[in-house]
Amino acid sequence: MKIAIEGCCHGHLDSIYSSIADIEAKNNYHVDLLLICGDFQAVRNERDLQCMAVPNKYKHLGGFYKYYIGEKTAPILTVIIGGNHEASNYFWELFHGGWVAPNIYFLGNAGSVLINGIRISGASGIFKGHKFNKGYYERQPYNQDDLRSVYYIRESAIRQLSLLPPSSSSSSPTTIFLSHDWPLNITSYASPSNLNQLLRKKPHFRQEVSEGKLGSPPLMGLLQVLRPRWWFSAHLHVGFDVQVWWETQEESKQADEEKVANPDEIIIDDEFESGPAKDITLVQNPTSIPPPNKNPDEITLDDLDGDVDFDVAAPPAPLPPPPTSGSIDPLPLNKVTNGWLTHFVALDKCLPQRKFLEVDPTPTTTDTTASSPPMQHIPISSAAQPVLTFDPHWLAITRAFHSHISLTRQQKPFPEETTAREMVARELEWVKANVREEGRVPVGDVQQFVRTAPGPDGGGGRWEQPPPYSNPQTEAFCRMLMMDNFVNREASSS
Repeated sequence: MKIAIEGCCHGHLDSIYSSIADIEAKNNYHVDLLLICGDFQAVRNERDLQCMAVPNKYKHLGGFYKYYIGEKTAPILTVIIGGNHEASNYFWELFHGGWVAPNIYFLGNAGSVLINGIRISGASGIFKGHKFNKGYYERQPYNQDDLRSVYYIRESAIRQLSLLPPSSSSSSPTTIFLSHDWPLNITSYASPSNLNQLLRKKPHFRQEVSEGKLGSPPLMGLLQVLRPRWWFSAHLHVGFDVQVWWETQEESKQADEEKVANPDEIIIDDEFESGPAKDITLVQNPTSIPPPNKNPDEITLDDLDGDVDFDVAAPPAPLPPPPTSGSIDPLPLNKVTNGWLTHFVALDKCLPQRKFLEVDPTPTTTDTTASSPPMQHIPISSAAQPVLTFDPHWLAITRAFHSHISLTRQQKPFPEETTAREMVARELEWVKANVREEGRVPVGDVQQFVRTAPGPDGGGGRWEQPPPYSNPQTEAFCRMLMMDNFVNREASSS
């Protein structure tokens, strides 16, 4: 199974799918899964544009509506998250996740699913400190303030995501995390050459990078708690990748006690998964050696917009609590370790000669010096077709936190970490007992795509915001978990 990862989409699905088809023909392989890291712009009609926070000159329908009304069908299973340029009214309909069009699945405000055994989790939106601890109070029609705050990530989403099972050097599930924002100060893990390359492309990042303020504080907290194998982001419109190594306190103590003959030696345990899973490469270039030439598989399109997203984090927000199973610390660059690593990869938007999409990228060097460790392979099931199922752990977290979701500005108090983990453990038992396949039920068995809003020119009042719609997919999800549906409860699904 081959996976493609896209940065900012900005509504240009036709170009993305067409270019992937060209890559497939050129390389004689098939891409099975596409992941998109926000600014998807699921705009169904002109009225949806009035719920998207962009200057008027960028309010264009784009190509998504063709997939929504059935004129076209996505040729690849596509999983998306939201960014800060979205039809926020449509994503709110699918707060818990759902199909925005056939074969295009939105992870929700925050969410996690399984695809052939891979846990793919994500957080929609961007960080703003003054909105982080608020509830989900925004309602249609949005005023100018709500039009922006509706896509700011909230503490409740981070707390829920922090309760997913973390990765470790011996854990079997492969984990991929998607975010629009970058984790705070992720650039501190870059080699000098890699960092200089970034600052040459984006010189206005220099102050934020030097002060450690570039990115989202709660996402760095999540990175330190979940430690996924791969983390993909977009938003800042530049390609960038680093590796973050992890070690346990026990490994750190052993390293201090043992004498290492070669101080530059790196010992890597690459036995990531036991069992019959087949290793399919999804490999990034070593971060310390920038590719000397343009990736021949990189997609280059015409400049699609001149908008520049750059939201520097506000003062740090509370980070998720560390897991109870022991402390894990990120390692300084090049430190000797028996641990494992997270590949962080940021992708660009659709611009000429820019790195905004990767299809199973291959290394440009085999150097394995201390500053350039061997590449990490992701074990992926060899099943012919990707199968999207619910993640039982996320279903349990959703049930556990359902009563703690606030629909007003004032956020209800959250349970303490120990209590929260006990709640999730109880709900996981409920999920295994009450949901088919112990929670690993195929998503399509529960949620089927339904058009809730008309297509272009189908509803009149094109310069007005649309009414709220109740989405049958959200209703079905809540029925499966026996939860009250709080999303647009005043609206009709018709």
